[in-house]
Amino acid sequence: MPSPSLPDCDRSASALRQGRRPGAARRLAAAAAVVALPLTMAACTDNAAPSPTAGAAGPIQVTSTSDACKVSTATAGSGNLTFTVKNDGDQVTEFYLLAEDGLRILGEVENIGPGLTRNLVVTVPAGKYNTACKPGMVGEGIRASFDVADSGTQPAVDKDLQALIGQGTAQYAAYVKDQTEQLVAGTKKFAEAYAAGDAATAKELYAATRMHWERIEPVAESFGDLDPKLDAREADLAEGEEWTGWHRAEKDLYPPAGFQALSAAEREKLSAHLVADTEELAKRTRTVELTADKLGNGAKELLDEVATGKVTGEEEAWSHTDLWDFQANVDGARIAFENLRPVLEQKDPELAKTLDTKFSELQAELKTHARGDGFAYYNELTPEQIQRLAALVDSLGEPLSNLTAAVVL
Repeated sequence: MPSPSLPDCDRSASALRQGRRPGAARRLAAAAAVVALPLTMAACTDNAAPSPTAGAAGPIQVTSTSDACKVSTATAGSGNLTFTVKNDGDQVTEFYLLAEDGLRILGEVENIGPGLTRNLVVTVPAGKYNTACKPGMVGEGIRASFDVADSGTQPAVDKDLQALIGQGTAQYAAYVKDQTEQLVAGTKKFAEAYAAGDAATAKELYAATRMHWERIEPVAESFGDLDPKLDAREADLAEGEEWTGWHRAEKDLYPPAGFQALSAAEREKLSAHLVADTEELAKRTRTVELTADKLGNGAKELLDEVATGKVTGEEEAWSHTDLWDFQANVDGARIAFENLRPVLEQKDPELAKTLDTKFSELQAELKTHARGDGFAYYNELTPEQIQRLAALVDSLGEPLSNLTAAVVL
């Protein structure tokens, strides 16, 4: 986590880079050098007195404990809102305001020590949202729905492009941090079950946990040594290279005919590697930078991942959980686009509308394959269904390839 001494509006230590796994033909070239951008945010934390523009009802009180997140109201009027977050627990906590999808972050306040109170001031349009406290700063947190009604007052929109870029990159940095924290927590649970030989639990956790990796894959892949340790497929291995990571566990959990199952000692070793490498990934993501071009390029890169690995069914060759990965890649690309949308709407509003439409069409098709909290296994899809998905990915890919130039040039 960032140092508690840093200003709350300067939490941008994450970057999308285009470094890809060595030796894999589908990998793109490394990104150009990063140019840091100022991170002026419309939604940021404020440790001083609550904003006088927070509304007649005053600040919204939030109390975080080890097992609860009490918010004084579940509704508010649109405009500038202040959340006063008190930590009554015994662990450092965080507070988030999330979009309805539970992924896009409008604002966060972090590193709230026991007994401390911090404020989050955020400009919120009418819509449906979620609040979340994250005691211990791990996992997805304790969430609740939060509805914002139209107050009749339109929040002022900053027209300064640099400020909008700073807001978007800071929001995406918070998203990367949140997904990484959930990845670490999920990986530990998976590794514990897998090492213990509890294959049923490990299978339940496998696809859902990997979604956190797949959503931020361009960031994860920017670390050339960690990416192959965590995500290498058998076909990616160089001669003599040790195979670790998710896909080795996948093959053991969903063994093909004639596969020699790993021993208990081998499972324990693989699990330990998986946890240690994931914790190292989380540590490194706190030190990289994030710029608008990295968001735009990363969004396209995520869609390329879908086209080259998920649509073909080669990513999850044994578990056939490719649609979980597919959805996660689309999530990550969409969040990057939405964080850049205020800039794009000023510079190319038609492209913004096109991307909205194309993302919605692809998501609607994905929903037809949803099964409870997950998806159909990829080997259950017909060739016609796969072709429809591929066509929608291609239809989105072309306009998405124009996103970076539209917001940067």
